[in-house]
Amino acid sequence: MTSPIDFNDRMLSLGLARVAEQAAIASADWVGRGNEKAADQAAVNAMREELNKLDISGVVVIGEGERDEAPMLYIGEEVGNGTGPGVDIALDPLEGTTLTAKDMPNALTVIAMGPRGTMLHAPDVYMDKLAIGPGYDAGVVSLDMTPTERVEALAKAKGCTPRDITVCILERPRHEDMIAEVRATGAGIRLITDGDVAGVMHCAEPDVTGIDMYMGQGGAPEGVLAAAALKCMGGQIFGRLLFRNDDERGRAAKAGITDLNKIYARDEMVTDNVIFAASGVTSGSLLPGIKREVGWLTVETLLMRSKTGSLRRMVYRNPTA
Repeated sequence: MTSPIDFNDRMLSLGLARVAEQAAIASADWVGRGNEKAADQAAVNAMREELNKLDISGVVVIGEGERDEAPMLYIGEEVGNGTGPGVDIALDPLEGTTLTAKDMPNALTVIAMGPRGTMLHAPDVYMDKLAIGPGYDAGVVSLDMTPTERVEALAKAKGCTPRDITVCILERPRHEDMIAEVRATGAGIRLITDGDVAGVMHCAEPDVTGIDMYMGQGGAPEGVLAAAALKCMGGQIFGRLLFRNDDERGRAAKAGITDLNKIYARDEMVTDNVIFAASGVTSGSLLPGIKREVGWLTVETLLMRSKTGSLRRMVYRNPTA
């Protein structure tokens, strides 16, 4: 698919970085304060305010939830000042609200933007996910493989043994059998309590993060955001939506999804060029957290464009009132 001429990702990218940056700054007062809702609301308010300054006609396709559940940045909300190109917006104003409230690693503000109609409208259900970094042949691992087969296939492709593979998995009761099976192969596991967008992104820089593969069930919206990140950084991700009841299947139908068993590859979740920005709230493997000094706040933002493969790390030092 050819990108519309008016989607000037180069010009829009710096504005998108500022959106992520301001959301992180807004959440700074809530780091370690034990109030998840207040931290999230501060980030939502700031992100929405900054989005509405951009020269775009944007629609939130991955957001805070359905309109009746989320007063701001809900799925379907129109953002931007309406003067620019039509774009899809996928966002998580504060990925890791619990991480922020407890001052634990890897809380981020995350946002992605692409031309209108190019991002999967994933309903707010679970998704079974599998991701690896760049440099591997297509299909080296798949969701149809067992966890053991995935580890062994990736080790063979990497030219190592399973003991040299590290897998990132969300620490949840539903993953207990998977964790046991992966450990039985000899592979190591890095368990995370929250933040699976960051978990997937870790795969793209294994030399830095030590993570080779991500697997497990998490939110479908986060799966689309992770696909946007890997479209910029390189790597493979596969996702299959999971439905627990008729209500969740109804959400899929509302989002236009007819094949409930489909496995989505990265370029099916994000079909065209995309911009991705993430700012660090608490320090982690990807980004340092917000730094407080007397009279100053410093935040670092990762800004990427899939069109060029460019990656910028930008530091913003802001005087406090």
